[in-house]
Amino acid sequence: MKRVVVTGMGIISPLGDDVETFFDTLLAAVSGIRPHDFSWGRQLAAPVLSDVDAPFPRIKRLAMDRTTQMALLAVRQAFAQSGLAVAADAAGAQSSAGIYWGTAMGGAATLENAYRELFIEKAARLRPMTIVAAMNNAATGQIGIDFGVRGPSYTYSSACSSSAVAIGEGFRAIRFGLVNTAIVGGADALLTAGVVNAWASLQTLAKEDPEHPETSCRPFAADRSGFVLGEGAAALILEEEAAARARGATILAEIAGYGNTTDGLHIAQPDADGQSRAMAQAIADAGMQPAQVRHINAHGTGTVVGDVVETNAIKQVFGAHARALAVSATKALHGHVMGATGAIEFIATLQAIRRQMAPPTAHLTHPDPQCDLDYIAAGMRRLEGLEIAMSNSFGFGGNNVSLIARRYGG
Repeated sequence: MKRVVVTGMGIISPLGDDVETFFDTLLAAVSGIRPHDFSWGRQLAAPVLSDVDAPFPRIKRLAMDRTTQMALLAVRQAFAQSGLAVAADAAGAQSSAGIYWGTAMGGAATLENAYRELFIEKAARLRPMTIVAAMNNAATGQIGIDFGVRGPSYTYSSACSSSAVAIGEGFRAIRFGLVNTAIVGGADALLTAGVVNAWASLQTLAKEDPEHPETSCRPFAADRSGFVLGEGAAALILEEEAAARARGATILAEIAGYGNTTDGLHIAQPDADGQSRAMAQAIADAGMQPAQVRHINAHGTGTVVGDVVETNAIKQVFGAHARALAVSATKALHGHVMGATGAIEFIATLQAIRRQMAPPTAHLTHPDPQCDLDYIAAGMRRLEGLEIAMSNSFGFGGNNVSLIARRYGG
């Protein structure tokens, strides 16, 4: 089997629009969560504050949802860092690159606007590009166009684990020789009236702290009440190691393992057994032992049930070693970006390895006795010698994904 390495990363997030700024902000525990005035009302959210329209001409914007715009910007960053130019290569090289992309709801804003125009404003005709902007594979298609990709393309939609699945499947495609290069990641922009209110009806959104709204999402805390919706995109360029070395690429990290399981029990309630099986699969896939993992970026949504289930799942897999793990839950700062979250948090995991520092689980001042692992509650932590880390992403529908990254040593 071929070794798979990361040569480029890009991000558009509530904490910054490049990887270094994003990770520095995480380490500093600066929250991107805030009360925000949207066109449809005030809402606690983690929005991207930069202008994602400006980089695109108006004619191109007409065919793109905000989700796709952020996806393209993140992928452009990742390509720039990788030094790879698929579109400029020969047709054979173009065909050896594939796209593996995740999204929970595709162009949700475009679809919601279409319904508003049709049913409230009584529009006689919808915008001609509504379908191509709203469809779930819109970002995948636009990435292919932007970079001249001729190989396979896949769009994964498994709720919160969507982009983690995309990373895992791109990793497998290279490992087994199906492609040499994989553009992987995910994007979502779900800060719309309909989506936010639907989540509120499910009673999973955090109650706003009246004095410090930026601290409202509190994973693993006794006073947690749910998550805060965010938006953004994250992308990575994966390559077969020998090809990356041959072209002199800077290798950022290695992907070593991937686990993917289904609970098969409930559409919305998490299951510790399903989660533990995903983690165990990833460890076995990497050819490792549980004790070799030192750091986990947890799914850690801040829901009352979910955080206890994940804690128990970690204990099932790691046994006594669970107490030695340094665990971060970064949704407290960047919000829950749904289909993009897995890729965002995997970038945080790679940065933890590269910088030898793990971000804190912010706002954890009142620990839940049932969540009794080391959640890095007192600020970022230096982890000298960190070699191997795991990132967990668990989605509604019962899909569980764990990814393992390793420091690249040649």
